[in-house]
Amino acid sequence: MPLLSLRNVTKRFGGLVAVNNVSFDVEEGEMLAIVGPNGAGKTTLFNLINGVFLPDEGTIIFDGHDITRLPAFKRAPLGIGRTFQIPRPFSSATVRENIAIGAMFGAEGKKTSVDRAMEIADHYIDLIGLSEHRDKPAGGLTPVEKKLVEIARALAMKPKLLLMDEAMAGMNPKDIDYIVDFVRKVRDEEKIAIVAMVEHIMRAVANLAERVVVMHQGAKLVDEETEKALTDKRVIEVYLGKPPEEKNAEG
Repeated sequence: MPLLSLRNVTKRFGGLVAVNNVSFDVEEGEMLAIVGPNGAGKTTLFNLINGVFLPDEGTIIFDGHDITRLPAFKRAPLGIGRTFQIPRPFSSATVRENIAIGAMFGAEGKKTSVDRAMEIADHYIDLIGLSEHRDKPAGGLTPVEKKLVEIARALAMKPKLLLMDEAMAGMNPKDIDYIVDFVRKVRDEEKIAIVAMVEHIMRAVANLAERVVVMHQGAKLVDEETEKALTDKRVIEVYLGKPPEEKNAEG
């Protein structure tokens, strides 16, 4: 049984169909990228998986549970973690305290004491390379460091599935490579399935994902292994217009 299964999921906002009859599975420990141009429906799809929105049609099954109508706060304890494109740490709290909050609201939930949450935070602070910032207020970090805290806080929830919302947007190639290496390491060590929404950073997609789902106008256009997806003529046309050979033929 897949860890996550979407079947014929549709979401409308008035007359706009933001997600149109989308189906796909995510296996345990899999690394999947969801890509597509602006307005393709990626963020809405993430919000449907996370529980921010509820679908108008279709079903969402996670780890054997039907979560289609389940609110977001009840999904996190089941093992769904998420980062956001724009990190919003508790600015006056320390890095350690910010990450510990994730541990207290994650899969272990009420079983996690403050001391245990701090231990979990320390583990991910060391893992992600923020040891020197452990006791600093999170509000004083650089944008890249804040994104690292966001990822560490989500991991402290002990998720089975981590949704990464454009975690590498705005980063330089060196930082992108660092995040990709870190995410792959975490996946391998902790067996977490990772679904990363990536806007236009093909460097990250090629190095991170084993499989790619391409969204276009709310629908799933392609669901293939990474190399096949990124060389698919339909994908090239969505991002660049008509394939070069077609343009030349018309010229």
